[in-house]
Amino acid sequence: MTKETGKSDAYDPASEGAQMTFSDKMSYGDYLGLPKILSAQKALSDAPDELLFIIQHQTSELWMKLMLHEVHAARDAIANDRLPEAMKLLARVSRIMEQLNSAWDVLRTMTPSDYTRFRDALGQSSGFQSLQYRLIEYVLGNRNLSMARPHEHDPDSSALLEAELEKPSLYQVVLAFARRQGFNVSDDITGIPAKEPHREIEEIRDLWQAVYQDPTRYWALYEVGEKLVDLEDYFRRWRFNHVTTVERVIGFKRGTGGTGGVSYLKRMLEVELFPELWRVRTVL
Repeated sequence: MTKETGKSDAYDPASEGAQMTFSDKMSYGDYLGLPKILSAQKALSDAPDELLFIIQHQTSELWMKLMLHEVHAARDAIANDRLPEAMKLLARVSRIMEQLNSAWDVLRTMTPSDYTRFRDALGQSSGFQSLQYRLIEYVLGNRNLSMARPHEHDPDSSALLEAELEKPSLYQVVLAFARRQGFNVSDDITGIPAKEPHREIEEIRDLWQAVYQDPTRYWALYEVGEKLVDLEDYFRRWRFNHVTTVERVIGFKRGTGGTGGVSYLKRMLEVELFPELWRVRTVL
């Protein structure tokens, strides 16, 4: 406030035209639905770290929602030979996975003592039951049908999983594109949407070997192959970070959802989404 005028000299954004009243206009909070989002963190205990636990998982689910949106769009783009568009989308998916990986760094600040204070409040709930995570695995090709069982009680969730299983996986769509590029890919591999996890196929490894030995000739396939490797690289890191965080916080206790905890998660580290793209490195 100046002595001369008696007025505050604090900056007022309205002086440059900033909108300051929203009684009849849509605000930032209105557009993003922030009142609903920010009131969705309902702790079931008085433990301070339960809020961290809830927010970490809720934000991860939001990133997974975006990841599904982008992967679906990439699959559609590849199916319709729009490869430049698909490359941008798959690059974004890898960046999303990077965000999901970073979230573990925050959760790892929670100690075993912190977690013990509210663990019982979780009941049987577990990240193992995440519908969106299961949909991501299914679209990427890890179609283990037994993993759909935790969602059988919910008709809407079951319908989403069944709808995904009626579509070819992202990898099947890539291999169908390879066939359109002149490669001999059996219709048994791409003609029917997969109902089980993808396993290594020698002829597909040979396909990628040809691509990687002459990337200039097969640039589109070479580029999409590297995008898939990039995506799985981040996905593997996400699984590894999950295992490390769980072991750091609960050791080898059984998970809240009934899994073996760390032992279960370590088994998941063995899952390969695009095995031929990893094996081809050895034979080049």
